[in-house]
Amino acid sequence: MNRRQFLWTAACFASRSAAESPAVTFSCDNARLQRVYDTALATLAANVQPVDNYPRPLLFEGATYLGAWLECAPLESLVYAPIAPAVARATHEVFFDLQREDGYIHCWFRKDRMGAAQIQMVVPIAETALELYQTLRDSAFLEKAYRACSRWDEWLMRYRNTRKTGLCEAFCEFDTGHDNSPRFKGKPKACPNQDARECPKVEGLPYLAPDLSATVYGGRVALAAMAREMGRPGEQERWLAAAADIRRGIMERLYDPRDAAFYDRDAGDTFVRIRGDAITRVMGEHVVDRKTFEEIWRRQLRNPAAFWTPYPFPSIAADDPTFTRPTGRNSWGGASQALTALRTPRWMEHYGKYADFTHLMRRWVEAIVRAEQFLQQLDPITGEATTDRGGYSPAALVLLSFVRRLYGVVQNGETLEWNCRLPEGAGECSVTSGAAILKNNKAKSVLSLAGKDIAEVSGEVRVITGTDGSMRKLVGTAGSKVQVTIRRNGSRKGYSVAPDQTIAL
Repeated sequence: MNRRQFLWTAACFASRSAAESPAVTFSCDNARLQRVYDTALATLAANVQPVDNYPRPLLFEGATYLGAWLECAPLESLVYAPIAPAVARATHEVFFDLQREDGYIHCWFRKDRMGAAQIQMVVPIAETALELYQTLRDSAFLEKAYRACSRWDEWLMRYRNTRKTGLCEAFCEFDTGHDNSPRFKGKPKACPNQDARECPKVEGLPYLAPDLSATVYGGRVALAAMAREMGRPGEQERWLAAAADIRRGIMERLYDPRDAAFYDRDAGDTFVRIRGDAITRVMGEHVVDRKTFEEIWRRQLRNPAAFWTPYPFPSIAADDPTFTRPTGRNSWGGASQALTALRTPRWMEHYGKYADFTHLMRRWVEAIVRAEQFLQQLDPITGEATTDRGGYSPAALVLLSFVRRLYGVVQNGETLEWNCRLPEGAGECSVTSGAAILKNNKAKSVLSLAGKDIAEVSGEVRVITGTDGSMRKLVGTAGSKVQVTIRRNGSRKGYSVAPDQTIAL
């Protein structure tokens, strides 16, 4: 980090106010895990970088990616927000402040230029902005996000709805960030003339894209929530109606119940039958109901022959004819990507897959700690990371997020999630999140809030409390039935908790 970068980063951290989210701390006696965790923090701090056309530093992708992409930077900065909320805000506002007059949001920002050759979106920036607002509670930020994301939705429907289906269209490989994927084999990587409004004159394009359409859907749901927060019920209803319209189109035109899979439809209105991680992106926006999800989960996502490989989720199903292994660097043709792992908390628990989510997190933490580097992708079978230049922000954030979700405290609205579990090879660990402290050892877990112990728990389980410490429920996150004992206020009570089971307290 040069002097200018250091000064920008220092200024960013100094701008943090007492009202913003406190940092999360982690300590444990597994020296290797602790070392890699500390290195993740240092990696992310080094990836906070200035750009020439914006006055505040952004969280860069890192490794060979010296910039911030719309596909991933907003979510990454949101995950980083408990440590650096000012960075998270800047990494959102750069997309809003430099939005074009026609409503286009630039697909990336690098040191000295902005990109406009694709849309490259996955997680809706409207959604991450809404979640960040819920931490910042800044009405000016909310208004800015609402205005920018409303104009972005209008742009997408003006220029990426050429077939008048109401769905969002993919024009090129980079639109979905699926670099080197068979999904776009033979198709251009970017749009002509570096203009995302122009569809290449190539057979099969444009695609009706399930993941891009799901991103629009999720953005509209978030815009409805923003409108409600701002006291605009008419606009809220308009956004909800628009979300329902595109959701209906996704299910009617892009889902094949025979395969329990989502596919692109090409310009000839034919399915492009490649089963890729676009399915997980549709799940990320909660497009499908629980019944449909369970069918997709059973036949695709939890199927060991398809996506439930030893290190989930491969970018192409392992039993798809186009699956590639081994792969080169930056390949969405089969490798399990850190970006996909980073997005899993957005849907696996929503659909009640707590135990399988725990398994996935453990496998990713294991692989990252073994590599002792932050690399972009894993072999989905062996978990070996593809050799590359280290310092990849998504991998560092996967480690921070998963350690917190496995062994620490996570605030979710008005509740706190206490994850009572020890890391492998550790005798004790402690995670602090604001006023909440969780101490795990081999005998018990101690839950403390505002300097006061509120409960002692034995057994691997998640305890849900209110932010005031009131006990709400238990959630079965282990892979088998667990006997759990809770001691609180002089009383003791036992429970038998099965995987994915929820027990009201």
